[in-house]
Amino acid sequence: MADLQKFTCVKDIYNLSQALQECIEIKKNPLATPDVGKGKTVGLIFLNPSLRTRISMQKACQNLGFNSIVINAGQDAWTWELEEGMVMNGVGVEHIKDAAKVLSEYCDVIAIRCFPYLKNREEDAQDRILNQFIKYASVPIISLESTTRHPLQSFADMLTIKENWLESRRPKVVLTWAPHIKPIAHSVANSFCEWIKEIDAEVVVACPEGYDLDPQYTQGLMITHKQAEALKGADFIYVKNWSSFHLYGATPEVDEDWQLTADKLRESPTAKIMHCLPVRRNVEIDDEVLDSENALIYKQAANRLVTAQWVLKNIV
Repeated sequence: MADLQKFTCVKDIYNLSQALQECIEIKKNPLATPDVGKGKTVGLIFLNPSLRTRISMQKACQNLGFNSIVINAGQDAWTWELEEGMVMNGVGVEHIKDAAKVLSEYCDVIAIRCFPYLKNREEDAQDRILNQFIKYASVPIISLESTTRHPLQSFADMLTIKENWLESRRPKVVLTWAPHIKPIAHSVANSFCEWIKEIDAEVVVACPEGYDLDPQYTQGLMITHKQAEALKGADFIYVKNWSSFHLYGATPEVDEDWQLTADKLRESPTAKIMHCLPVRRNVEIDDEVLDSENALIYKQAANRLVTAQWVLKNIV
């Protein structure tokens, strides 16, 4: 029997410490179990653009012997109706319950990626697309990112921290907000806060006034609105933008400069720099920092393949 029934958040993993160690073993020989997925199909459904998630999942499928089918929903498939009991005389051509049930006939695992609309906080919090697939599909569901979380990214982030922290003391890990040109979802930041609580670390979340995250994810973590104070003595600095949670989807004006620059790292010169990518260079982080030997961004991206392979191996 598979260890995972679904993969949507850190609580779906039975033992994160053990899972990370297993990921390290997978990394040593990613082709060690080429028949795990023999005769099985993974449906990869994308409602939004993707580079790392799409390619890492497809290659993970290949390494394990799965057949993978990519579906760009809304382009390769009919548009979905999400509401129950609707008279479907509008834009929705197929109800999501029918799509989930049909795809379950063709696929042994369904993995789905969707973003929030950032218009209605209550609606986005329901994660309706992901949860309706969990409700109506008869096969395991993997979240490739949802309106509230990005578990595969956070899994890879925890692996990256584990591999790059060899000291005996607890590391100081800072999640810091950064500027962006448009409103960005909370999924990566929410997930990172949720997963990092499972690691023995000192954690600080730094963001401007008006940008505090949903308290259900940051509860128990140190929150500050002073970036310089947060960065002092940091061992890992995770840079990410997100829009306002309380003024949902808004981007209140920020007077201070929150871009991560080399000058800001003078009191933590050995800090490892993390970002989920894609990154707006010289908006979120300057080139000097991103191209330095302390940047882990490509190692994080490489670990997306390893953690995707772990999830697939443990869900069939």
